[in-house]
Amino acid sequence: MFCRYFYFLSLCLFLPTQRRCSLGHISGVRGGDTTSLPGFENLTMGYNKYLRPYFGGEPVQIAMSLDIASISSISESDMDYTATIYLRQRWTDPRLVFHGNKSFTLDARLVELLWVPDTYIVESKRSFLHDVTVGNRLIRLFSNGTILYALRITTTVACNMDLSKYPMDTQTCRLQLESWGYDENDVIFTWLRGNDSVHGIEKLRLSQYTVERYYTLVSKSQQETGSYPRLILQFELRRNVLYFILETYVPSTLLVMLSWVSFWITLDSVPARTCIGVTTVLSMTTLMIGSRSSLSKTNCFIKAIDVYLGICFSFIFGALVEYAVAHYSSSQKCAAKAPQEGPANELTKEMEEVNITNILNSSITSYKRKISFTSIEISSDNVNCSGLTMKTHEKIKCVLRNKMHRIIGYFTIQNPSNVDHYSKLLFPLFFMLVNVFYWAYYLYF
Repeated sequence: MFCRYFYFLSLCLFLPTQRRCSLGHISGVRGGDTTSLPGFENLTMGYNKYLRPYFGGEPVQIAMSLDIASISSISESDMDYTATIYLRQRWTDPRLVFHGNKSFTLDARLVELLWVPDTYIVESKRSFLHDVTVGNRLIRLFSNGTILYALRITTTVACNMDLSKYPMDTQTCRLQLESWGYDENDVIFTWLRGNDSVHGIEKLRLSQYTVERYYTLVSKSQQETGSYPRLILQFELRRNVLYFILETYVPSTLLVMLSWVSFWITLDSVPARTCIGVTTVLSMTTLMIGSRSSLSKTNCFIKAIDVYLGICFSFIFGALVEYAVAHYSSSQKCAAKAPQEGPANELTKEMEEVNITNILNSSITSYKRKISFTSIEISSDNVNCSGLTMKTHEKIKCVLRNKMHRIIGYFTIQNPSNVDHYSKLLFPLFFMLVNVFYWAYYLYF
């Protein structure tokens, strides 16, 4: 009792002189004068902070407003954001009504003697109340019993992100306020002025994001112990893609274009073309590793930037493979021509020395004796199977063999120099088409 009296004395000493005269003196408390200062007298003599206002009756209306001071960091790897907010709560406690039409800002330590809502931040990982130089809390009492309770809080809140379109993504994050123990039969949460209850978020300047829009919601959380009121601030963050264009997209595109330079170098320049191909492949690999290092904990996501880097790597690797195919075809063609020169000259000399009539006679006789499918040597792509005297299954084998020779001929490069000629046109054309589909899909779908 003595402590309460001393605290009440300290409050009265800090009141202005005219207010002391109009609200009454300390003797009013000693003499039981309940009409001089009913609100403060209830606080010191009969106020029970463990019981909510209107206990056993209607629920308490708690109106809230927010000021977003800053959003210091948004982490894609941890999927959360850190924000500093000013949380203001207003409610009416009829036990604290006093005469007059003025309001008083009281010492923040007085909150230990008052009933306050048990509001908490849903999905908060870490939170703390600022206490420099004193606890950053505010208590303001109005004559009609309305209490304004303000707090400065820094909190790290979880935000589930969809990184499939990274870095052209838009993330939707929430700040949710809910009553911990009082259900909807005890307290009702409302926004003080709807969307106008939130300030400061439209002025934020973030390093990677731009706040697109925000809106407030009133909801309920259905738990096993009851239905609890919940207020939701939902805001959309659009990532600034310009940084990633300059940091990743432009270098990867230039590497792809650099790999096309090898198409203008002759096939005989093996060191030059090999050096360009291997260098661009290694550079692209380094770029891919660097782009993923900042999001090491989200490698399970296939992001838009990974798709683009994969496309660029495929084109660069394709340019290297193109040279390998062209050079191999060229070397095979040269090797095939070399041994044919000797036998061709010898055959010419032999044909001059041998009698043509004898050759024809011996050829006809040999042809009549050896005509069978098993002894046929197919040396050309097309053999007329219909004119041969053979069985049906032998004709089918002959036709299939002709088809195989024709298919192999389709994949045989007759002129290796044409590979570079077609690559000069096809590689840029396909790369531009892929870019059109890529940017159209990730920007508009």
